[in-house]
Amino acid sequence: MAKLSSIKEYEAYKESGFEWIGNVPENWEITKLGACLSPVSIKNCAGLPLLSITRELGVIERNLQEQGSNHNFIPDDLSGYKKLVKGQFGMNKMKAWQGSYGVSKYTGIVSPAYYVFNFTKTINPEFFNWAIRSKLYVSYFGSASDGVRVGQWDLSKDRMKTIPFILPTENEQIAIAKFLDNKATQIDEAIAIKEKQIDLLKERKQIIIQQAVTQGLDPDVTMKHSGVDWIGEIPKHWNEVTKIKYISSLKGRQGWQGLKAEEYTDEGPHVLSSAHFNNYIIDWSKCPRVSYERYLMDTNIQLQIGDILLMKDGANMGKLAFVSDLPGPACLNSHLLLIRSLRDKQSGTTYFNSKYMFFHMMCAEFQDYVKINGTGATFLGISQESIGNYQLCLPPMDEQEIIVSFLEKETLLYDEAISQQERQIEKLKEYKTTLINSAVTGKIKVPGVV
Repeated sequence: MAKLSSIKEYEAYKESGFEWIGNVPENWEITKLGACLSPVSIKNCAGLPLLSITRELGVIERNLQEQGSNHNFIPDDLSGYKKLVKGQFGMNKMKAWQGSYGVSKYTGIVSPAYYVFNFTKTINPEFFNWAIRSKLYVSYFGSASDGVRVGQWDLSKDRMKTIPFILPTENEQIAIAKFLDNKATQIDEAIAIKEKQIDLLKERKQIIIQQAVTQGLDPDVTMKHSGVDWIGEIPKHWNEVTKIKYISSLKGRQGWQGLKAEEYTDEGPHVLSSAHFNNYIIDWSKCPRVSYERYLMDTNIQLQIGDILLMKDGANMGKLAFVSDLPGPACLNSHLLLIRSLRDKQSGTTYFNSKYMFFHMMCAEFQDYVKINGTGATFLGISQESIGNYQLCLPPMDEQEIIVSFLEKETLLYDEAISQQERQIEKLKEYKTTLINSAVTGKIKVPGVV
């Protein structure tokens, strides 16, 4: 991938008059969107496909059978919807601050709340789409929008008209659009290759974990049938099949009815929810905090190092975290199940190594069990009882510890390889962003421009 420093600059520049744009090529026009766009509103266009405008992809065709990524309601009567023609500029005014706008590649209808514009100057639609959807312009659209309620802003047509736009000559527009089409495709292909490599690394990591916790580390060990069809064969010396409820303490939030956000404090015990962990790792800095009085209301959900946490409902059902450290007293919010090993009454020892059980719950057998046993028409969830009835076979404790030691070393190697690929993806994305910003504002002179 060529560095930006290897791409030529223009011979002469002038001040744009806008700090966020900076200097622009001397022959480029400094104009306003109001001079480039003219609003149109054509309705009653029966038979045309329904379109939507998203931050990620701009204008897309929408499936009438779906409610959309934001679960927006689709009315039976679409007669009030506006016509958006291929090559016109469409905008979701309530989400312009996010970049929910773009030049359409389709002809269809959009929500009455959207803006539709024709071009009034000689503007190449592909160039305009690259420029207006660049991070530079999306950020400015955000600052130009007015807040109407929490999490939502409105961009008025009058305010939009005043937004500056930098316009190269028509030939330059075509050259820049072609250049960015080619470069963005190359970068996206490189990112896709790395994402596939990440998927392969994750798949291989999963296979290693699966093999270790269901069959052990000795490939020559004598096997026996577990007596449960879906478990299959296990090492002969492993314990008999049991259920999680016989060897675990399973606790969800039982007290704390009516906890409100205004009760959160700057100090005190942390309150953990599934939003505060990702890739099995907890980010304590994101957790809200509550008073000790609240914390002491339910001892069942006070966390200890070694606890396993399971998201028991919603889109992230089955999501896991392992409590490897504590910043101080901490407890669970709702929707999480706390899993902790019970102790044998005679020996006083735990039934399982908590990290071993955590690795087991990462496996397809457990995750598939959670998905299959989830219930609910609109909000999927799995009951504590169903989790308790999950069957598994455990190796002796000393073997659990050996398996955990092996998996910690092996998975660390895979995690480091995955992190390396993720860092490279971020660099490619940053390069793409900088490349687009630089091309549409003339900081670089793309090949093909005379």
